[in-house]
Amino acid sequence: MHELSITQSMIEICEQNAGGKPVLAVIVEIGLLSGVVPEAVEFCFESCSRDTLLDGARLLIEQIPGQGRCNDCNSAFPLETLYDPCNACGSHRIMITAGNELRVKELEVA
Repeated sequence: MHELSITQSMIEICEQNAGGKPVLAVIVEIGLLSGVVPEAVEFCFESCSRDTLLDGARLLIEQIPGQGRCNDCNSAFPLETLYDPCNACGSHRIMITAGNELRVKELEVA
């Protein structure tokens, strides 16, 4: 479960940016195409944040849907998986434009 190490890294990033103050809430963006399971991050968060500046903080996860643009016909379309073809022309030459995010978006500190 790589979500454990991702959650630990996320907590380290938050602590580095909290200015030594307790963190009340964290908003994280996780893209549908990122390969990260939001429920697993939620599961790991409480134990990973214990005895840190994030102990007791609320974790809010914003899930970002996948979006792509076709390199052949320039059509924009939703992506459910990394290997979806273009909805307009069927091409597999696509560029992911959204959905691979994994970032701490916001911290609420005391």
